[in-house]
Amino acid sequence: MTKVTMTVNGKSVSAETEGRTLLSSYLREGLGLTGTHIGCDTSQCGACVVHLNGRAVKSCTVFAQDVAGAEVRTIEGMANADGSLGVVQQAFQDHHGLQCGFCTPGMVMASAALLAENPKPTEAEVRHGLEGNICRCTGYHNIVKAVLAASGQDVAAVAAE
Repeated sequence: MTKVTMTVNGKSVSAETEGRTLLSSYLREGLGLTGTHIGCDTSQCGACVVHLNGRAVKSCTVFAQDVAGAEVRTIEGMANADGSLGVVQQAFQDHHGLQCGFCTPGMVMASAALLAENPKPTEAEVRHGLEGNICRCTGYHNIVKAVLAASGQDVAAVAAE
């Protein structure tokens, strides 16, 4: 067992872990941050996406010990300081970008990373940017609308393009 320390959602945290422990398991089991979902165990679904040093990564593909000292942001860190929903989270709620909710944390994290890189994406750019995330419920239309709304664009005007 090795003690792994990193900054998660702005706080320094530590937990004992085995060398083979994935970041997703470290977050969920070691730190109790269960918002990061483990969906497929093959890095196909994107339910486990977190931000690692500002970049979206599938946390099921990274060993926790390999990112010791890193900055990690999970879905729990996406809310505003007052506890209200962050912009992307609120857009997902307002535009019905979720149904069962299982993929939602990964979708929100991937969407936030996309918007950080491309603040005004087109519909096609949103669809391309979310290709690594699978949703079995929504058909993606409302997820795309939510991301476009979070970017401050008129969803009706963009969808009409």
